[in-house]
Amino acid sequence: MKRLWEILLSVILWGLSWLHFLIVVPVLVVLGIFLDPRKHDYLQRGLCRRIAFFSGANVVVKEDPGFDRTRTSFFMSNHVNLFDPFMLYCAVPQFVRGWELESHFRIPVYGWLMKRFGNVPVPAVRSPKDLKRLWRMTQEAINSGVSLIIFPEARRTRDGYLSEFEDGGFRLAQQLGVPIVPVSLVGSFRHLRTGHWLLRPATIAVIFHATIETAGLRKEDLPALKQRVREQIASPVEAFLSRN
Repeated sequence: MKRLWEILLSVILWGLSWLHFLIVVPVLVVLGIFLDPRKHDYLQRGLCRRIAFFSGANVVVKEDPGFDRTRTSFFMSNHVNLFDPFMLYCAVPQFVRGWELESHFRIPVYGWLMKRFGNVPVPAVRSPKDLKRLWRMTQEAINSGVSLIIFPEARRTRDGYLSEFEDGGFRLAQQLGVPIVPVSLVGSFRHLRTGHWLLRPATIAVIFHATIETAGLRKEDLPALKQRVREQIASPVEAFLSRN
């Protein structure tokens, strides 16, 4: 009986989430044609908050005293499921966009929307030319005051625990002198597990750790920086998983 209720509830939650998404996104597409996305950022945030709500997620934001809300930064987070960008967009207190796989930009309508809204395409095959373009577009975003969400695992977890981090985001942070904010998504694995479709109502804590400065760091400092960021993100995630 419990299993039947979980299936029924998941169907309802998926239906509400998709219905809302399909109603609101065309409005954002039309607005994106005529207006700078900054002009209707509040509508985009509203979309994300309602998608979180309709999917059964209660988003709670926690901030370390050392987190600087005003600094344009790289927000580096663990990656659990397809709702992660919505949860983060609800919580980041700045105008923010993200690194996104370049293949996503070829999806009809969605790809145009992501390009128009200023997401930065990350190539799957990273030739010197592609990496130079990624570097340039990232710098342009940062210089215009746009913070970026980066998933340094570059894939979604299958067991809730963090995978190893890739180097790309850390190299650019060091080269551009962009501060890093480690972000822990805690509770997302209970909400939805990649490879499964059941949605479970859950409280998701978005934890902003202290801002980490990268100005003055050398290339030799990157392994320690990467390990430091990973440990900060992983700590509350692993503590939650061990209790549940």
